[in-house]
Amino acid sequence: MVLDVDDSVFYISNEEHDIETAHGIVHVTMCGTPKLNRPVILTYHDIGLNHKTCFNSLFNFEDMHEITQHFSVCHVDAPGQQEGAASFPAGYMYPSMDQLAEMLPGVVQQLGLKSIIGLGIGSGAYILTRFALNHPSMVEGLVLININPCAEGWMDWAATKISGWAHALPEMVISHLFSKDEVHSNPELVETYRQHILHDINQNNLQLFVKSYNSRRDLEIERPIPGSNTVTLKCPSLLVVGDSSPAVDAVVECNSKLDPTKTTLLKMSDCGGFPQVVQPAKLAEAFKYFVQGMGYMPAASMTRLMRSRTGSAASSSSQDGNRSRSHTNEGSRSRSQTGDGNRSRAHTGDGNRSRSHTDTNNVNSDHNTPKSMEVSC
Repeated sequence: MVLDVDDSVFYISNEEHDIETAHGIVHVTMCGTPKLNRPVILTYHDIGLNHKTCFNSLFNFEDMHEITQHFSVCHVDAPGQQEGAASFPAGYMYPSMDQLAEMLPGVVQQLGLKSIIGLGIGSGAYILTRFALNHPSMVEGLVLININPCAEGWMDWAATKISGWAHALPEMVISHLFSKDEVHSNPELVETYRQHILHDINQNNLQLFVKSYNSRRDLEIERPIPGSNTVTLKCPSLLVVGDSSPAVDAVVECNSKLDPTKTTLLKMSDCGGFPQVVQPAKLAEAFKYFVQGMGYMPAASMTRLMRSRTGSAASSSSQDGNRSRSHTNEGSRSRSQTGDGNRSRAHTGDGNRSRSHTDTNNVNSDHNTPKSMEVSC
């Protein structure tokens, strides 16, 4: 692929910063020069990873280059998770998940960013969601992979305590990142990331980050009801999960708690907990549709992606309803949560601006409550 000037800048102009915030120092990598009239894509990785091991496969994928021509990228590493990080001193109090989210306003302000489109995975998705709830004016959109909006369950907590930290930490992280099916069906990928966890991440610091994530609060988001003052995301959101991911049920539950007119649930077939690695083409395409719905990246890009697929994806989602429900084990509750694609505006944000960038399919519904769009690919 021949890179144009902006594309090459993405790779050459990488600046690392250690930014001091009210809750400690956070390491960030800025790729490209922020544009005054556009948000920056801000990424946040999952436990056991850093921005390189989590996102390099996606951002090095050819189809993502088109996006990085239009947007600069800011990669955030959770404290102590970056390459070569020194161990925190004895007695160091690692930030809570709420405090990690409150570090991000300092990052945005000190780097002079207009606003962000968040891309987070697992714990990073939780942190970005908390940030968006607390500072909605700074967040234009969210792409959330494997998000779990709930506090850790009692059984998970008990298993953590019984198993013992020192022996089980790498395997505990593996079980968070991959399903049992993936461990057996894709052992090479799992082993690659096991080695990343063991050798690329400071183990003492990782233990602190995992404890922080396992102590998270429930996000306490609710699906908005007209006339009520509910807590929910105000920005367009794309929820992504592989059909064999260990986070399927959690993502479906999160979808049920968000504004259906601004939310899309994307389930990827033949994919587990690492869609950015296993299915980068699908994720890159979904990301393009998402930002186009927000009014960025003109329709010329849509031609390359075949505009007609927007409509076909929406219509096929209803045919995939039974299959999707079988993935989630949610029964009748799942049917009320995920909808059948009658609100294609949810795939691409809200307002008249988004409708100019997407095809809209109006499907009659038997319910008065709007439903979020669900797409399988």
